[in-house]
Amino acid sequence: MLSADLKAEIQKGYRTFLDVNELRPRLGQKQMIAAIANGLAAIEEDAEGRRRSDNPVNVVEAGTGTGKTLAYLLAALPIARALGKKVVVATGTVALQEQLVNRDIPNLLSSTGWDYQVVLAKGRGRYLCPIRLEQCLDSASARDNGLFLFEDEIQFNPTANLIASYRAMDNSLVAGEWAGDRDSWPDSLEDSDWRPLTVDRRQCTGRRCRLIRNCCFFKARDELDEADCIVANHDLVMADLSLGGGAILPPPEETIYIFDEGHRIAPTALNHFAGSCRIRTTGNWLGRMQKQADAWLPLFRDAPDIVSRLEKLASSAADSERLMGLSYPLLEKYLEGAAEGSTELRWCFVDGDPGEEIRELAGHLVQGLGVLFSTLELLSDRLSDAMDETHFPVPRVDLEQLFQQVGVWQGRIEGALRLWESYAREDDTQKAPPTARWLSLEEGAGNPDIRLSASPTDAGGIFRLNLWQRCYAAIITSATLQTLGSFENFSKRCGLPATTVYTAVAGAFDYANAGVIAVPDIGADGSDSQLHTEALISVLPEMIDWHEGTLVLFASRRQMELVYDGLGEERQDQVLVQGQWSHQEIVRRHRATIDGGEGSVIFGLASFAEGMDFPGNYCSHVVIAKLPFAVPDDPVYQTLSGWLEHRGENPFMQLMLPDASLRLHQACGRLIRTEKDRGRITILDRRIISKRYGKQMLDDLPPFRRETG
Repeated sequence: MLSADLKAEIQKGYRTFLDVNELRPRLGQKQMIAAIANGLAAIEEDAEGRRRSDNPVNVVEAGTGTGKTLAYLLAALPIARALGKKVVVATGTVALQEQLVNRDIPNLLSSTGWDYQVVLAKGRGRYLCPIRLEQCLDSASARDNGLFLFEDEIQFNPTANLIASYRAMDNSLVAGEWAGDRDSWPDSLEDSDWRPLTVDRRQCTGRRCRLIRNCCFFKARDELDEADCIVANHDLVMADLSLGGGAILPPPEETIYIFDEGHRIAPTALNHFAGSCRIRTTGNWLGRMQKQADAWLPLFRDAPDIVSRLEKLASSAADSERLMGLSYPLLEKYLEGAAEGSTELRWCFVDGDPGEEIRELAGHLVQGLGVLFSTLELLSDRLSDAMDETHFPVPRVDLEQLFQQVGVWQGRIEGALRLWESYAREDDTQKAPPTARWLSLEEGAGNPDIRLSASPTDAGGIFRLNLWQRCYAAIITSATLQTLGSFENFSKRCGLPATTVYTAVAGAFDYANAGVIAVPDIGADGSDSQLHTEALISVLPEMIDWHEGTLVLFASRRQMELVYDGLGEERQDQVLVQGQWSHQEIVRRHRATIDGGEGSVIFGLASFAEGMDFPGNYCSHVVIAKLPFAVPDDPVYQTLSGWLEHRGENPFMQLMLPDASLRLHQACGRLIRTEKDRGRITILDRRIISKRYGKQMLDDLPPFRRETG
């Protein structure tokens, strides 16, 4: 039960915030604060402060404009401090992450007078490694622009301007003017220019590093230990969980997680735990690995234990290369069968089962790659120990470079090993959905290659094992968590405990007066792609008001490009098409054009249908070209669909319809972003009123006024 003191602190904080910012209380916001506070207060602890009850998860759906950020922070921060727990806020987008750290949280703290330490958490790859910077600068000074031994197959030929940038970074670090964070460096950097400056966890010697005092990543990590609230993103949470939890972020047992944009967490988990391997590329890489290992031998001739490990490494790599070569013709047979009557060379294994022949080969590869990985582990440990030996016969700088190279090899082998382990394993489909496994042919400049892929299909299993059983508490919130009027689909996808509390709070907008949904008859619906595309080309130029801000959302890139090509040159000049520029550049150009008093139209796909914020005149009209159903031949969907059919369930009702309803809701959410916004939504797919499922989707949308033609 929530104590009187905590209740009073939360209420006072809310009143003070409203007074300082001259705001009125919102019903939905008050409901959300109460739901979260009561949910956290209901958790039972043991004498050591560990959760002993089975009610860790609280789900709150709150529409745009509710003020979700203020609500969950007001409730969670005081309670977490009283419990001695950390708060980790995980967002689905970088934009929201930056908004929280740079605007929302500072405003909350300054308005209430609360004193909480808030830190932004990022992955290691966002931070410069001082050792790598030193190596790059040393190489440039020596005019050695060949292959870096510590950089996997990346030709490092820095331009004079790039080296000047590196020297400027070094000077800024020494002067204490920059923390080594890529996002705070004033100049833009290409990925290829930033990559030589970073390491992953396997390339880092950690506290043994001679430049540990200057390590940008560890300085940032140390700040996490002192923080009350850590702002991360969904991917970083998944990365931490995949490492066992507590490796990057605080241990789950000591953490209250808040998943903002929570509708994204299930697909994010599936993507994070998926993997792939290109067969020929990996085989060629194993061949180069042997040569690279041999090239190190002369340098370590006075360290026989390292020489023996390098020799074993080369031998193990040769064995794995041979096995990888044997897999290509076996896998190629499946793609030859898929090629008949198919426009895309992909083969999805039925029920995720690759068959006994592939499973047997995978078992041999797992054994070979396992030996290789173990050898790399031993070599990495020996090199790490050698750095502590005062009189080791090889210079430390050479030890560092080989250690980093071994870290690159470990990362590649670990990914391939995990993938082949998936193919060697036989799923127990009586207990859980199978893993999706598929092949695809990639045409390159040289020989074609086969990509072997695998992905879990059950995000719920991932969460149950790694998070819900372990975390102290979790709050999941978004504007769209219900589909077709129920939390059931979201609960299944995320594997939420039976004790989860679900709340849908009052909305902030008067949708009936703010906008209208129109469903005109354009003579074709989305079920006939060709006729529908032709109809769009015909009606869109007249339907769009070219003097205002318009967002046109497509379900497929091909249709978007065909419609754009069908416009006249004059109209094409007013359209910004996804793919022409980056998302940020499209938004910048769109806003600049509207600010200049002219009209601008964006043609976008799914990534423009959620997370994009176009308040006021930036978006007066949202056009949804087609109901956003997923492509039915997606391997993950195909595998999960087959499993549901075997169980006598309906995949369309269980998977496709709820997902499409959620996407449609997100797309419509682009129109009204503030209480003052007004506009209209046009859906150019008559299935939404002609089909029973369409009417369900329409009824699931915010209560705009409706027009049908």
